[in-house]
Amino acid sequence: MQHFDLAIAYTWKYDEEFVDLIEYIFQSAGFTTFLIKTTNYEEVIYLLENRKLSFSAYLDRASDEEPAFMPIAQILQRRKSYIINPYQKVNESIDKAMMHKRLQQKRFRLPKTFILPAFDHDFRPHIKPSDLDFLKRPFIIKPSYFSGGGQGVVKNAETLDEIRRERIKSPTEKYLVQEIIHPKKIHGRRAWFRVLWAFDQAIPTWWDDQSHIYFPVTKKDLEKYNLTALKKITTRVAKLTGLDYFSSEIAITQDHKFYLIDYVNDQCDMRLKSNHPDGVPDLLVKQFIQRMLAKVSSL
Repeated sequence: MQHFDLAIAYTWKYDEEFVDLIEYIFQSAGFTTFLIKTTNYEEVIYLLENRKLSFSAYLDRASDEEPAFMPIAQILQRRKSYIINPYQKVNESIDKAMMHKRLQQKRFRLPKTFILPAFDHDFRPHIKPSDLDFLKRPFIIKPSYFSGGGQGVVKNAETLDEIRRERIKSPTEKYLVQEIIHPKKIHGRRAWFRVLWAFDQAIPTWWDDQSHIYFPVTKKDLEKYNLTALKKITTRVAKLTGLDYFSSEIAITQDHKFYLIDYVNDQCDMRLKSNHPDGVPDLLVKQFIQRMLAKVSSL
């Protein structure tokens, strides 16, 4: 039986540079890696089923988009390989409506929100004009599940009719109707952040929600601008979800209150800033991979 320390499954072409960097860092440290793509996944399933191949850990960036990869995950779960981001914990964390309730119970500071059932389940409005006054116009409408990269999110809604139209458009989705959080400016930047949780470590970044441009948050920034809560909030989210890695969006208002905006993004976009203007700074991607290496080496 051939054994590898880490298997990586992916289908998105822009994951290639991230995967190449994982392989380089892992192999430089003496660890073995194995890539699973659309060109070889059927062969991998055969080899796993016949116990000719095994992995210590598995990073799955494929099966959420391509169900044909799911048998790999199922076999590896039975064989007790370490699944990076266990599927059950992912399923419990990516439903925004469910997560909102869990976070509320733990007293996280969240935008004012109304949660609406799926239209197919209950077509009644579940929200009144006075509720919109409470949220203030404009407001945000977002689906509970499918809103990766902002897809499906209405950012400047004004009316009940817009809410109804969105619910009809995706009738099996629950919806969140939320107030808009307006961040303050810190040294000329919008106080909006994306924090990467990387295998027991929080890596905060400045992330402009309008331009989607990243910059590292330095140690000096943390102290000078009183940003240490970014790490504390993300650590609390990690303890609640039990995930190995994810990202969260956090905004700071004029009165320096930290609001958790986008709770859990489990499939982080790890394109490199050296190749993409809106990519993650290369140094932080390398830091992320080093944390993953430490996790796999501990298995």
